[in-house]
Amino acid sequence: MPFTLDEVRDALLEALEREAPAHDVDIVDVEVVGASRAPTVRVRIDHADEQADPISLDEVSAETGWISDLVDELDPIAGRFTLEVSSPGMARPLRKERDFERFAGSTVSLKLKGSEGRRRYTGTLTGIEEGVVGLENEEGSFSWQLDEIQSCSIKPDFGDANKKEKGRAKRGQRR
Repeated sequence: MPFTLDEVRDALLEALEREAPAHDVDIVDVEVVGASRAPTVRVRIDHADEQADPISLDEVSAETGWISDLVDELDPIAGRFTLEVSSPGMARPLRKERDFERFAGSTVSLKLKGSEGRRRYTGTLTGIEEGVVGLENEEGSFSWQLDEIQSCSIKPDFGDANKKEKGRAKRGQRR
């Protein structure tokens, strides 16, 4: 039985990805967060068909049953835990090669593994080729092996609405 939260995450991810095709679902990400005594298991899902509309709340609810049953069957956590099943949301995590292909052209926030040098980058995802992920920003072009990336997620663009809200907040602070 896995012990660390990372080992629990990996075991759940493997089992869920094995079962997901039978339900026409893509396991976007699994997180195990919080206290080790009563952690939260977050499972983000989407349609397996990349051309389909984003998964709806009703569809997430319909898929929660088999996910919950599988997690209970594995019983990877001694004691209590909370299971959350959701859509990937606007800040969708990218983890598989096909994610980096599908979302090429999107603005992303990327964090590298390791402890030396710069680890965080934001820019336009240029895609992936032969396991190498590309990113461009005002500083230049960068590339990393997929296994060097700790996390990467789409950075939502709220466009002019976000700028208007920031402007209102600044004007309100001056008064």
